[in-house]
Amino acid sequence: MNKGLIIKLLIGFFIIFFIFFFYFKLEKKEEKVSVVEQSVVENLDTTTNIISDVNYSSKDAKGNEYILYASQGQVDINDSKIIFLTKVKASINMFDGEKIKIKSDYGKYNIDNNDTIFSKNVSINYKVNKINSDYVDFSLTRNSLIISKNVVYSNQKNILKADVVEIDIMSKNTKIFMYDEKKKVKIKSINIYGNN
Repeated sequence: MNKGLIIKLLIGFFIIFFIFFFYFKLEKKEEKVSVVEQSVVENLDTTTNIISDVNYSSKDAKGNEYILYASQGQVDINDSKIIFLTKVKASINMFDGEKIKIKSDYGKYNIDNNDTIFSKNVSINYKVNKINSDYVDFSLTRNSLIISKNVVYSNQKNILKADVVEIDIMSKNTKIFMYDEKKKVKIKSINIYGNN
């Protein structure tokens, strides 16, 4: 055989050997990487599902914007669309420029439709009106706030106590009532001169 042919065959053999060597070595590294990624995912603690600094924002077709913030959220283990919130602040920015601000100790938020339940130490501010209660059911799709449990509605002229206040956030129509028809809504007028 020719010396040149033998050298060419040896060089070709070494090239093929190095290609296979590096190919299998690279493939083993990729396998190791994927194993590491899988182990990281498997080691996640899915029993807590806690999120810090929760922020959600949405707009409806009419231009009303709903912004929600909570210091902490916990995804419901049984329904990933529900998040339980702590130290909640929300703002409903209406297309006409009016704003409704809501604060509460706790909340329950549905990420699909933005429906939110505010609970414990709920405070609502709208223009000169302030409403305090222990429970508020807000729905952007329903365009309503249903406020209940120890409701105190106040403005510059009146302080009102009732079981329920329902507000249509689009029309601003408000219904104030008691669960028991025999009981009456309590209204106290505030005299600007200090006399009640």
